Amino acid sequence: MSYVDGFILAVPKDKIEDYKAMARLGAEVWMELGALAYVECLGDDVPYGELTSFPRAVQASDDEVVVFSWIVYESREKRDEINAKVMEDPRMNQYDKTNTPFDGKRMIFGGFQPFIQV
Repeated sequence: MSYVDGFILAVPKDKIEDYKAMARLGAEVWMELGALAYVECLGDDVPYGELTSFPRAVQASDDEVVVFSWIVYESREKRDEINAKVMEDPRMNQYDKTNTPFDGKRMIFGGFQPFIQV
């Protein structure tokens, strides 16, 4: 069964096009290096909950959009190999901790082992 990295983050509405450009580059690099799928989604129906919600999780403000994304790999081992290559890929050098169109400190991410996949 495959392995999935998942991400939730908030992007300022005035930086959506910058984020899309970064995501297109990410998709190109990850897929070229062996990812099976790369998906980026802009929040469309993500209400701000009273206790928990996607916007609360990333402390999204009214001028931000929640992004939900995931990358699928053959296995965790392949994910680790691919991510190491991505970090070394010179195309990714243009984005560092200070040059991304979102606040990386509020990004939630993790690796997941699927138990149902149809």
